[in-house]
Amino acid sequence: MKIISVQLLIGLLVAIPPDEGASFSHPRVLWTNKGAKTQHWQFTSSQLHGKRPQLFTPSGNEVEEPDLLSPTLLMADQNTKNVDKNIDQNAMDANHNESSSSEHISDEMPLVQKLFLGIEPTPDILAIVTIYFVEGALGLARLAQTFLLKEEPFHLGPAELSATLGILTLPWTIKPLYGFLSDGFPIGGYRRRSYLVLGGMVGFASYAFLAWGLGLVGNIEGGNNPSMALTVTVISLLLSSASIALSDVVADGIVVQKTREAATRGEDPAIAGSLQSLCWCSAALGGLISAYFSGSLLEKMSPREVFGIASVLPLAVAAMSLLIEEQPVVKKRRSLDDTEEQYDLNQVAPVKEQISSLWSALRQETIYKPILFIFLWQATPTSDGAMLYFLTDDIGFGPEFLGRVRLVTAASSLLGVWLYNQYLRRVPIKDVLLWTSIVSVPLGLTQLLLISHYNRVLGIPDGAFVFGDDVVLAILGEMAFLPTLVLAARLCPPGVEAVLFATLMSIYNGASTLGTELGAGLTKLLGVTESDFSNLALLTIICNVSSLIPLVFIGWLDGVGEESQEEMEARESGPFSD
Repeated sequence: MKIISVQLLIGLLVAIPPDEGASFSHPRVLWTNKGAKTQHWQFTSSQLHGKRPQLFTPSGNEVEEPDLLSPTLLMADQNTKNVDKNIDQNAMDANHNESSSSEHISDEMPLVQKLFLGIEPTPDILAIVTIYFVEGALGLARLAQTFLLKEEPFHLGPAELSATLGILTLPWTIKPLYGFLSDGFPIGGYRRRSYLVLGGMVGFASYAFLAWGLGLVGNIEGGNNPSMALTVTVISLLLSSASIALSDVVADGIVVQKTREAATRGEDPAIAGSLQSLCWCSAALGGLISAYFSGSLLEKMSPREVFGIASVLPLAVAAMSLLIEEQPVVKKRRSLDDTEEQYDLNQVAPVKEQISSLWSALRQETIYKPILFIFLWQATPTSDGAMLYFLTDDIGFGPEFLGRVRLVTAASSLLGVWLYNQYLRRVPIKDVLLWTSIVSVPLGLTQLLLISHYNRVLGIPDGAFVFGDDVVLAILGEMAFLPTLVLAARLCPPGVEAVLFATLMSIYNGASTLGTELGAGLTKLLGVTESDFSNLALLTIICNVSSLIPLVFIGWLDGVGEESQEEMEARESGPFSD
């Protein structure tokens, strides 16, 4: 679910002072039942995207061939000049953005162009916007995959469901790899368009198989070969997740390339910011719409039918990507008559250099210690899967209610972004992480009132309690999560800031996946099942209290974490400002 939170956050942070670029991924938010990271049950782990704030800008000689940078690297490089201002959202930046927007989007501008934030809606722009919208809208299938595994035909228990959903987030832990592949191994001469078509077709095939092909595998309704059917289902869901992650990375690179081209041509600088805002707002809109309908559709149709509807969305990505302008990649002429053109095999070399520089950076103590702390902080166990079963099987909430919870929680996380920007940007990052982690424990333990049904004794309806609890946890979770993004940017030394930042985001995602798997193991160990919730309270206590364990190692943040975001910005703005 973090996928949605991050995109919603980024889109709104860039477009609405002082938020979207400030926080963080993809639209992509429900939080779990543990401490400061409290992301709720529907989403098993953080599927963060490598679009975080960057605090360093590579010099000209460090980036000699922009076209050879991976999409993730390109996005990070552009963020060094633009996203910092969006995230920090100080008064000067807000005034500048407002004045630029007012000049760029004039009263005389056609209505359609105003809707596109002053950018002419060319076929190229329409294609990019559609890709981001689809990326957010694919959240439509998120609850469907949960209920497909939870109910007919597989009937997975809480532990098995959590473990399976954790596996499905693995494609988000290798996002830099997609960038390296698209740069070093163009398909048919294209680095961007071809990979978007590939991602779209893989996504369509995956969802289409889940909708119409499962019955062909071992006749799962008859139960002749349920294990084979489950394996094929998980593979299909993994491929669908990978297709979204691939499209996300490539689309990011396209946006950055276009903003660079606009700057090279001497166009209005506001166009670059408007394009990024337009893309993220499109993803946020798709995410918000899908948040509710992901549940309401399940009230009227089966999960497979929802997958059938969702399968159309990746096709839109594949089709619209053909409208994107891209020159084919060719190499030096080699034939005797000097007419034949082939792909430049030497373009793999910059990728190797980036990997070597990345490894050198990760070996530095000032870098790997903070990374280890954030990994531990993200990797504490969650009780998401067990809580989902409790809400549906014990209390009796249906998919439509869960969809409304997703919608409200996603919106609440944006409030957390605003509160952080308003009140915590001046607080040292180390202190923010410490106190949000401590405060989150008693707030997370309020779920014991729901588990014991004591909320009814207090006169609080179950539905109202869930909404209120999720809103508070979403706000706190976002306020705790944003400093980790700032910290990640601060760790990146010049020369490898882009690739290191993208790698950190993948490490964060991997840590959240590990936390989900640990939660699944605890659920199994304590015997929490779809019909036995007697130890759910103990599981909730363990998961919440365990979030305090990483604080033992908070000393690893000494130095890098003792500054506030505002202090970092002030120090970095001088030598690296435009």
